[in-house]
Order: sequence, then structure tokens, then C-alpha cells
Amino acid sequence: MLIQRLHGKATEWAGNVYITAIQLFSRMRWIRTPEYDTDVLGEGQYRYRLDRQWCQTDAQSLQVNNCHEMVIDSKNRLYLLTDNPKNNIIIFNRTGHVEGKWTLNSSGAHGLTLAVENGKEVLWICDPYNPRVMKFSLSGDLLKILPNPADAGIYSRSMPYAPTQTAVAPNGDIYVADGYGSQHILQFDNGGNLVRVFGGKGKERDKLDFAHGIAVDTRDPEHPILLVTSRKASCLKRFSLDGEYLNDIPLPGGFPCRPVVHGQNILLGLCWSGKHLKANSGFVALLDKNNRVCATLGGTAKFDESGNLTDLVSDFSSFCHVHDVCADGDDNLYVCQWNAGKVYPYLLKRMK
Repeated sequence: MLIQRLHGKATEWAGNVYITAIQLFSRMRWIRTPEYDTDVLGEGQYRYRLDRQWCQTDAQSLQVNNCHEMVIDSKNRLYLLTDNPKNNIIIFNRTGHVEGKWTLNSSGAHGLTLAVENGKEVLWICDPYNPRVMKFSLSGDLLKILPNPADAGIYSRSMPYAPTQTAVAPNGDIYVADGYGSQHILQFDNGGNLVRVFGGKGKERDKLDFAHGIAVDTRDPEHPILLVTSRKASCLKRFSLDGEYLNDIPLPGGFPCRPVVHGQNILLGLCWSGKHLKANSGFVALLDKNNRVCATLGGTAKFDESGNLTDLVSDFSSFCHVHDVCADGDDNLYVCQWNAGKVYPYLLKRMK
């Protein structure tokens, strides 16, 4: 796995260089930075009050680097995944107080998915830098590691493997997005056996360009489908659970991390907007049941005369690089960020 590990280290190094440069340029005011001058975001039924101090903890004693993803368990506890090796998982209650933490000792902890197996909640975590997909108990016990596709004979030894996200289907199958590697989607059954591989890097309709995130869309429970981000192509791609390409959801100007299905909406954290790698240009977008942008939080959606989406652009009011959005049972949103000065998640409290 030497090639995979070298690829992971190179990816980690490149990301750290970018982060260091953006943080320096932001402090020097050489590039545009958020104004942090807005406390209410959105319009109509999608109005939220922004609370930047929701997390009730000391940033010095419980440090984070980049906050990558979040999930909420059945007891309404929020699990935050960070890439700080001392604090990979931090557990918050609804009031933002820390209830616990544990770690993988990983500087690459990236994708976080909550699933239920035999009545018990488990967490799937991806590490693209030391390529592996792991299943843990909520308390941090390692339960399983999925096979590496090179070991399974699916990838050649020269193909990079750097998984960034998982999704779990209603039947227990696990889908792995190789978002920093060869851009394939790998499907495993609930026993960890490889079922199929699809996607891959390319410009064709059924190919992907930075398959950073993946989710199972169960809004039509009789016909669940996969939503896969093709981030550099500014779209979501829809696939059947058998890997058949269905269609695109175009997001011109937006570069999404992963889709999150909540009720009839899709929540999207846009890491960048306007153009790829445009610093500090991230924000939150919501799609309705017809997969059309219905709200933007910290940015603007532009449409042509026919109502077609033409551009997604940040207003630089609130966020740097949004990496994930999570919703609770009261429709409040939690937003975590990559490359944002090591800040904790923000709360967006739904306004009635």
C-alpha cells in the first residue's frame, strides 16, 4: 500500500499548505474574509438566528483543527469529527456542553456516518490519508475495518485510494466514496463483502470529479437512491442503489462537500462558491423536494428568466469554508467548517 500512503501524505501536505496560505492571507487582509456582521440568515420559512458561541467549551483545552462532519444520535447528542489527533470525536449535548470525547489518533479523520445495526447505533469513519474505512461503537470501540480495494483485487497497486465518506442503505449495504483517490463508489454488503464498484474519474455523465460526499436519499421510501457529490463539477449525481446513473442536480458556482437529507430537504455545505478554491467563499444551501435551491444561508442563488439556477455566490457575511450541515429534530441546523481558524460548530436556530 506504499502508493496509497504516499498519495495520502501528498494530499495531506497539499491541504495543509493551502490552509496555511489562506489563513495568512486572511490575517493580512490580502483576500476577502467574512464580515461576521449578520445574526439572521435566510428568508421566509427558512430563517435562522446564528449563534457562533453555541459550543460551551474552552478552545485551548479541547482543541480542534478542521471540523469535518457531524451526526446526531437517538439521545440528541451531537458527534463532531475533527482532524485533531487528540480529539477526533467530541460529543455535545443540545445546549452545547461537552459530554465526552475519544480519538483515533488520526490527522485525517474525515467522513462520519451514523447507522443502526441490530438495534444499536454505530459510526462509520473515513481516513483518506491513512486509507481506511472503520466502524466504531458510539463510545469509540473499533468494530470493523472494510477491505482495501487493492487487497480485494479491484484496484491495482498503483491506484490511489483515499476514502472521504460513507452512506448506509436501508438493507445495511455500505457505500464508500473514494473522493480523494480514484473517484469510485465501492459498495459493500453489511458483512463487509465487496458487491460492486462504479463511478470513477471522468467527464462522462456516470463519472465523477471529486466524489467527496455520498448519502442515501430515502425521501421516496419505495425508491431510495444515492446522492453523490461531484464537487469539482459543481453538481450532485443521482444513482440507483445498484450503481446505475440516473441524472445530475446542477449546482453552478457551488462546490458541495456532502448532501444531507432532512425531511423533504437536502442540506448542502458549500466549501467554496463562485469558482473552485475561492478562499472564504463557503455557505449553506438548501434544496426542496424537487431538488431546486429553496434557501441560501450566507450566500445568494441567482436564476435566469426561466427560473433555472445560474450561479451560487457567497455574500461573505458568516462563513469561511462550510464542510457539513446537520439538523436536529426541531429543524435547527449545525454548521461546521474546514479551514476557518479552528472554530467550533455554529448553531443556526430556526425562527418560527
